[in-house]
Amino acid sequence: MRILLVEDEFDLGEAIKRVLLQERYIVDWATDGQMAWNYLDCGDFSYAIAVLDWLLPGLSGLTLLQRMRDRGWITPVLMLTARDRMADKIAGLDAGADDYLVKPFQMEELLARLRALQRRSPHLEPQILRVGSLYLDCGTRTVTQHNPNQPPRTVELTNKEYQLLEYLMRHPNQVLNSEQIRNQLWEVGAEAMSNVVAAQMRLLRRKLESCGVEVPIETVRGLGYRLKSYP
Repeated sequence: MRILLVEDEFDLGEAIKRVLLQERYIVDWATDGQMAWNYLDCGDFSYAIAVLDWLLPGLSGLTLLQRMRDRGWITPVLMLTARDRMADKIAGLDAGADDYLVKPFQMEELLARLRALQRRSPHLEPQILRVGSLYLDCGTRTVTQHNPNQPPRTVELTNKEYQLLEYLMRHPNQVLNSEQIRNQLWEVGAEAMSNVVAAQMRLLRRKLESCGVEVPIETVRGLGYRLKSYP
């Protein structure tokens, strides 16, 4: 799941991004409103949630939010701000914010609010994904294998392996090319090698095979990759 984080306070932005990465989110961090708008406006990235600071250089968080809503974008937005007056909260909510978090805050509360926004999203997606004996829980960010007459077994994956598997499981039976995968799973500005998707796909296959998991990830020559899912 990809999140746009817009925060100009370096220490806070770095701390939020670190926590989100630990939770297996993909995070694009912009330090001013114009940079954030460029990410949104280019159309290359699909954000599940935007976390916007109110006071930003360039475009303010409120202006950025208004632009998003004027375009008809329904991406859930969590506003971060030191403004705790009721009038400010009302202004943010009226502009189209879905939630409001006053600084300073605990990271646990931020994560809880993000989970709540995911559940309320107009593009609500399944929280439990399944292919064969493999189950992926998007709420707990865990992957387990379920075999008859055996207790569920956790499959340990790196963050990128998990993100790749989740993306494939959300698009079963679709051919996904390397550019699509790279745009969705690597952050803006990440130095991705030309073969990074192929290399990561090999690592994921080996990891699943080493755990005895049969997941049919096919290479469609000249086109990309497909996760075959059977009824």
